[in-house]
Amino acid sequence: MSQQQDAPFSRVPETEFGYSVKQVDAFLSRSRATFNGEGNDDAVVTSHLIRRTTFAPQKGGYQAREVDGALDRLEDVFAKRERDDLIAHQGEEVWLQQVGRLAAILRARLHRAKGERFRRPSRSNASSYNIKDVDRLCDQLIDYFERDVPMSVDAVRRVEFRSATGTDGYEESQVDAFLDRVVELMASID
Repeated sequence: MSQQQDAPFSRVPETEFGYSVKQVDAFLSRSRATFNGEGNDDAVVTSHLIRRTTFAPQKGGYQAREVDGALDRLEDVFAKRERDDLIAHQGEEVWLQQVGRLAAILRARLHRAKGERFRRPSRSNASSYNIKDVDRLCDQLIDYFERDVPMSVDAVRRVEFRSATGTDGYEESQVDAFLDRVVELMASID
């Protein structure tokens, strides 16, 4: 396994795929500049951008697990900073209203009937998520939001669902978008 000195992450063997070294390094540099208040408006990094960022595969690239873990920690730092900035500039009441609106939207979906919480794909051969797996996570999220049952934001970030085919499952893009919002809320309140 090759590893350059001063590299922020381990590299995978040259025969395996990891994340593009150039893309990861550029994104981390851009994140650092934003955090230090040095970036320009076109390059500002937010917790939402961190959550949505992907990197191209590269043979001999950075270990994906290490990069993903660092991005999760970075997202948490940015989310806390964004929350603190909002409270400092607009007041805690504005932040609480924002959190309340997002929580209400998420809870409304969580309280839909099992098997009906998300759309089904329109194509019968489309890949989708196993309905029981997604509904199980939704039940856990209800416990977290309404019954104060502990749950880690990383448990949501790393959840894996079994595959389903077409209308036998939930549409992946809609579930993924919902989970992005759940992570956003959890990161902003923890």
